[in-house]
Amino acid sequence: MKATELADRTHGPVLVEGDADWDAARGAFNLLLDQRPAAIVLPERVEDVVVAVRFARERGLRVAAQRTGHNAGPLGDLSDTLLVRTDRLGGAGIEPDHRHAAVGPAAKWADVTGPASEAGLAPLAGSSPTVGVVGYTLGGGLSWLGRKHGLACNSVRKVQLVNARGEIVHADAESEPDLFWALRGGGGGLGVVTGMEFDLFEVPRLYAGMLAWPWERGGEVLEAWREWTAGAPDEATSIGRLVQVPPFDEIPELVRGKQLAIVEVAFLGGEEEGAELIAPLRGLGPEIDTFAAVPPAALGLLHMDPPEPVPGLSDHALLGDLPAAAIEALLASAGPDSGSPLVSVELRHLGGALAREPEGAGALAKIDGAYSLFGVGMVANEEMGQAVRAALDGVRKAHSAWESGALLGNFCEARQDESPFFTPEAHERLCRVTAEQDPDDLFRASHPIPPG
Repeated sequence: MKATELADRTHGPVLVEGDADWDAARGAFNLLLDQRPAAIVLPERVEDVVVAVRFARERGLRVAAQRTGHNAGPLGDLSDTLLVRTDRLGGAGIEPDHRHAAVGPAAKWADVTGPASEAGLAPLAGSSPTVGVVGYTLGGGLSWLGRKHGLACNSVRKVQLVNARGEIVHADAESEPDLFWALRGGGGGLGVVTGMEFDLFEVPRLYAGMLAWPWERGGEVLEAWREWTAGAPDEATSIGRLVQVPPFDEIPELVRGKQLAIVEVAFLGGEEEGAELIAPLRGLGPEIDTFAAVPPAALGLLHMDPPEPVPGLSDHALLGDLPAAAIEALLASAGPDSGSPLVSVELRHLGGALAREPEGAGALAKIDGAYSLFGVGMVANEEMGQAVRAALDGVRKAHSAWESGALLGNFCEARQDESPFFTPEAHERLCRVTAEQDPDDLFRASHPIPPG
């Protein structure tokens, strides 16, 4: 297609292969992916999205929306797809008095957490400040405050989107309630979201940080953490992990190039109470201890997620239980004597509000799992890719006895059956809503819901 056919109707640029900015615009966060859509539009106004969706329908193209390109792998071949990159479409604003934020699809979490933190507030943001707010939230959203406040998708108040008919729609609990329900955790396949409002939470005190030991002590450390989580209050969300930190300059010198057993905790409370809470872990004598009273925005640095695109493979499962044998399985499959090439294998403590369905919840109301397992490895060539995939398969196999059968779509970076993301009842309802909203299957999503 000729870019001018659409560019003449929009304020933002339209790119096709061969244009100067084509490669930059088509890039995903995972550098292993080679996205080649039919064309790319970078809308500058909501009206541009309307034009783009209607144009795609006219030309027999499909539509995919993308900001940072996280979790783009399951999209697959985009040769028949108009890619709507929302980089230029609105930012973020907060209203401290009403404790809510309003964002456009260009917003990343750093755009919200900083201003909110200055007001003593926090959104249910993820571990990385460079992830797009909208995509993260549509997929559920697992936050450092999750055990206290639940999934991010259920903090959403309103959504504005352009639907499959090229119409601007506003969805909330009173207007378009079925669509509003489906958007909260059902993924991004029902339209191009152009605005979102969600709650902010008061965080008057926060004690957070990382404890790290040489990874040879991983069994002792992770077993102690496992026992500690059994009595942890909802105010504490934590991760136990084994990491082999790459020696990259952008990584903090404190951990650069080291192999470590790590426990990370975010506690909604004061320093004295928090120090008492983590005392059993601190008593193991970590070689690194970063715990301090911090503002909410500091949580974006706690997990040390890569701020820039990287090449990698990952895998994920939800565990219904975490007995001592599961820690032994983790050490055997990814610990010091395993020969594992994985950069990180982590266990995230769930439960609390994440396991309780709130009133008026969306499609993803709660998580069916006590812990989340996630492993990732960097891939520079085919040989590394084979080694990383084998290692990920080994970790999954080692923990298969404790899997709950459910999964979190935001953590699944390969195409698969989407039904384990939802309860059977929620999945059936999502299929009905999809059939009503997008009967011609115009929109592409990383984990599409089949109309039915």
